[in-house]
Amino acid sequence: MNEKVNLNIFKKFWNIAQLYWLGKEKKGAFTLLILLGLLLIGYTQLSVLLNRNQGELISTLAAKDEALFWSAVRSFLTVLVIYVPLFASFSYVQSKLGLYWRKWLTENFLGRYFANRSFYQLTAKYKEIDNPDQRISEDIRGFTQDSLLFLLVVVQSVLQVIAFSAVLWSISQQLVIFLLVYAIAGTIITTGVFGQKLINLNFAQLKKEANFRFGLVRVRENSESIAFYQGEKQEENHLKNLFNDVYQNFNSLIVWQELYLGLFVNTFEFLPYVIPAIVVAPSVLSGELEVGKVSEATGAFARVFFSLNIIVSRFQSLTSFAAGVNRLSTFSEFLKAENEININSKNKPTIDTVTNGKLATKELTLQTPNYQNTLFNNLSLELPPQQGLLIMGSSGCGKSSFLRAIAGLWNSGTGVIYRPELEEMLFLPQRPYMIIGTLRQQLTYPSLDKSIDDQELQDILDIVNLGDLATRFGGFDVEKDWGELLSLGEQQRVAFARIFINKPKYVILDEATSALDIDNEARLYHHLTLQKITYISVGHRESLKNYHQSMIKFKDDKSIAVEN
Repeated sequence: MNEKVNLNIFKKFWNIAQLYWLGKEKKGAFTLLILLGLLLIGYTQLSVLLNRNQGELISTLAAKDEALFWSAVRSFLTVLVIYVPLFASFSYVQSKLGLYWRKWLTENFLGRYFANRSFYQLTAKYKEIDNPDQRISEDIRGFTQDSLLFLLVVVQSVLQVIAFSAVLWSISQQLVIFLLVYAIAGTIITTGVFGQKLINLNFAQLKKEANFRFGLVRVRENSESIAFYQGEKQEENHLKNLFNDVYQNFNSLIVWQELYLGLFVNTFEFLPYVIPAIVVAPSVLSGELEVGKVSEATGAFARVFFSLNIIVSRFQSLTSFAAGVNRLSTFSEFLKAENEININSKNKPTIDTVTNGKLATKELTLQTPNYQNTLFNNLSLELPPQQGLLIMGSSGCGKSSFLRAIAGLWNSGTGVIYRPELEEMLFLPQRPYMIIGTLRQQLTYPSLDKSIDDQELQDILDIVNLGDLATRFGGFDVEKDWGELLSLGEQQRVAFARIFINKPKYVILDEATSALDIDNEARLYHHLTLQKITYISVGHRESLKNYHQSMIKFKDDKSIAVEN
């Protein structure tokens, strides 16, 4: 999947926006949007009145008419009393609509991110779609807030052009004609000269910033390993290189955005401040127009100009927004696909998976997802219920890959896998996943609503030789970062506790006791046998043979030896 940045942004924008605006929430969304439109119309009309009252104030001062002056002041304050709460209400409704949109879109992306294990496929194979965390958090936030902002700015600009052009036309038709030509020319120059360059730079900046942040997170998560390896200098140099990428790209962005674009925009926007006075001055000096008309014309000219000049004035924000839309669009396109394996394996052989309540394979040949390597050929076996199968072999021969195939993560190859429903199975990797939550949630994971009392939890902790765990950390409902607090051996025993709590019919263990001593390993497998669970273990220790009824050995020549 290629992340190409181009100016064809509207289609990408709509493909994401329609998920919300044409979905189940459209009624509430459009209600708030219509309310915003009404508030915007009122706000624009009041802006016209304020501009007119300001001109009248200046005219009454020039005429030295005290009565008319105070009348103009009262009119101005009356409009202002309505204007201020109306503007505050507009900002409030805009922010609330943006928040509702972000909440819905974030939940939509999270749902698709975890559906069909897309998160795994993305991390394993679609590495060019970097930093999904940033896309879900920051890019969605920017998309919803900025989309709404730009939409309302465009609507407001149209309303102001309509309202203030009438005012300006009544004062000077020449100003209106000049204004149109000037704004159109500025827009063409800005998009033609700066458009694609700034979008590319902003896109690259988002990616490089995310890579730098991810590098810092990796150091925090692997601090102990880095310290053991004495790898501080290498990590420091790596992070400095990542930040140098950020620095170099941002330096280019500053040159193009602040210097080149800034010079053009500032020069382009300065002239409208003096042009109205120059054009209207002869009529004022000859007495055809009041002095206040200069202020009124200048105000109306500025409103119309900056409304027509929306692309030039907001070009920096628009290019940054376009880069974010490109990133979010690529991510959304991936999530729409069934999964990465199915996309890449069209017209290629795939393993058939049959759900029938047993665990077996028939003439199974497994390949890597890119079909470049064959791991083993023609494996046929059936695991009897309530027995254990041990898988051994040298590193890299396909043992863990076989487990991935059973779990449905890999399907490249031929043959058939018979397995029970995934809900009846529990997979234990070598390094267990420790959630950030309470000890109770840690032990019952991955169940969401498991009801179990404290005594039963304590009994299971005693079984896995972690009897002091709850008292050591303050009970079962204390929330901790357990991955940081527990050793790998303790984490592996917590993983076995999950087996005894969730009571699956089948368990797959990928070197799940590698950090344990022989006694603890024997204790856990003994209780696993008492639970009458069918299990498959991958491991290297000879002691594992004591707890399994059969064994298969993966050989370097891609053949497999089956032993009882």
